Amino acid sequence: MSTTQNERLRELLEPLVTSQGLDLEEIAVDSVGRKRVLRVVVDSDTGADLDQIADVSRELSAKLDETDAMGEGEYTLEVGTPGAERLLTEHRHYVRATGRLVKFQLAEGGELVARILQVDDEGLDLEVPGVKGRKATTRRIAFPEIAKARVQVEFSRKDKNENAEEA
Repeated sequence: MSTTQNERLRELLEPLVTSQGLDLEEIAVDSVGRKRVLRVVVDSDTGADLDQIADVSRELSAKLDETDAMGEGEYTLEVGTPGAERLLTEHRHYVRATGRLVKFQLAEGGELVARILQVDDEGLDLEVPGVKGRKATTRRIAFPEIAKARVQVEFSRKDKNENAEEA
């Protein structure tokens, strides 16, 4: 998809998404054979439920049908939320990932897996899990030190309420 088409689609669709209380995170047009798929990723600080996704999907579909933003050919519209192992690229993504385990690739090289405790304008306060029976430690990391960050899936994550009961 050309940058121009991406920009046109964002300008067209973003107001509709924000009117539903959601953020437009990503737009992608993929060709699968002769079919085209327009994927729109939305999210909010509280997440997006199925009703919100259905509502925004209907609005986007109607808007796209009344314009030529997708050109003449047929396409499929898919609206969803970021995946479980989402890439963190915006400040709001880090805020939404507070309490989650994240794998950081550091700008100077190396990796760090830590839980986000707090986010401010300059960076993050992290809890680095202890290894081999050692206690967890805290660490401060500034945004420029982060080359890439991705949320990690946790199957045995303790609920915040369980942590409070243990204290």
